[in-house]
Amino acid sequence: METDYLTIRTTGTHELEIKKSRFIADLGRISTEEEAKVFIAQIIAREPKATHHCWAYLLGDHDDVQRESDNGEPSGTAGVPILTVLQRNHLHNTIAVVTRYFGGIKLGAGGLIRAYSNATSTGIEATGVVKRVQQQALILTVDYANYDRLSHYLTEQNITVLGTDYATAVTVTIAVDLAAVNATQGAIQNLLSDRLTTQLGDIDYHEVPVEVNASRYVD
Repeated sequence: METDYLTIRTTGTHELEIKKSRFIADLGRISTEEEAKVFIAQIIAREPKATHHCWAYLLGDHDDVQRESDNGEPSGTAGVPILTVLQRNHLHNTIAVVTRYFGGIKLGAGGLIRAYSNATSTGIEATGVVKRVQQQALILTVDYANYDRLSHYLTEQNITVLGTDYATAVTVTIAVDLAAVNATQGAIQNLLSDRLTTQLGDIDYHEVPVEVNASRYVD
């Protein structure tokens, strides 16, 4: 998987009605196939009277695991469109289950493909997407006389503050993209004429909201 990657923001549910059929899209994050199976089982238990529970998911550093199921719909009309929407939106470690309650009007193969892909894409839009960015914590310790200047700079540069500790001095922990650590450290030292101490902290993933205009799959 890339150092930075996209995934669904949180577990979410969104419903569409298409020609009297209800399509309920459930999306979530997964890290193992076992988690995917549990997610699917939970949806089936929640909607036991549904006509179909179709699903798809991607897992792994390079989407090595890709699974999909039509769950009784005509072959290729549900699982593949769901999976394709996940792929086209560049989502990783994500599962989508689209539950259908048949409304009495047949949609045909093309109609099913559009319905399942649109249910998935609108579900993505409703739930939201984040970019998981690998960043390094940078721990800055500054005296109170220079704290306001530092705080203003961090706000101006849109730098994420992970925490602030007020003691005999102020310790501010920020998150910085790996490629920008040296430049950010140098800029802050220049700003305060070295009247602070800096220390490198842990490297971890942090989440940045992404504007979503979900890509759809249409036959």
